[in-house]
Amino acid sequence: MGSIYLIRHGQASFGADDYDVLSATGVRQAEILGEHLASLGLRFDRCVAGDLRRQRHTAEAVMGRLNEAGIATPALEIDSAFNEFEADAVIRAHLPDLLEIEPQALHIMRNAADHRAEFQRLFSNVIARWVSGDHDKDGLVSWAEFLDTVHGGLKRLLESASGRDTIGVFTSGGTITAVLQQVTGIPALNAFELNWQIVNTSLNRLKFRGSEVALASFNSHVHLELLKAPELITYR
Repeated sequence: MGSIYLIRHGQASFGADDYDVLSATGVRQAEILGEHLASLGLRFDRCVAGDLRRQRHTAEAVMGRLNEAGIATPALEIDSAFNEFEADAVIRAHLPDLLEIEPQALHIMRNAADHRAEFQRLFSNVIARWVSGDHDKDGLVSWAEFLDTVHGGLKRLLESASGRDTIGVFTSGGTITAVLQQVTGIPALNAFELNWQIVNTSLNRLKFRGSEVALASFNSHVHLELLKAPELITYR
């Protein structure tokens, strides 16, 4: 059987003008993961990332640490099917409806870094509306369309893989959630309850044989836990 490791990117710059940049913590998380994988002697036959900077930079940092340890890595492949969904677009599209019941929503969304708990509560509300399919908005990619894109990327990966390949996919929480829903068959809202638990640079392992895929492990972040530094365990 082959293995696919779905690796969430390191911590991005939440609350900054440009979210799609790894924070200093995010870079360190990726380096720690690379050192951990090197200590395990893990070798990737293929490495794939979405085309977002936080995904690519996480891949480069991990692969750099593997190379430094004498473990060769393949050239990084880019497939936008493993990009994150556009959270800002989802929020903007659903914000007018949300403001009818949450008058402070705009202020909280604009100052998310100062209102993390409230932001998460409102964001969860928006996501519930989006994934339900009952509130689709013109011009906004629906959850069903996002699923199709991610599933297409996974299908291409499986079709081009050998039966014993070990593949690293550097991606994002929403994308991992879409794969988990496909593989396990759980409802989208339940999948997103798992999404909120996915730690930056965590490992989510799939085992595959041909087109058959099964979840082998979820949200492993022992590489961070071993350091006993709680500040390295982040979720956004």
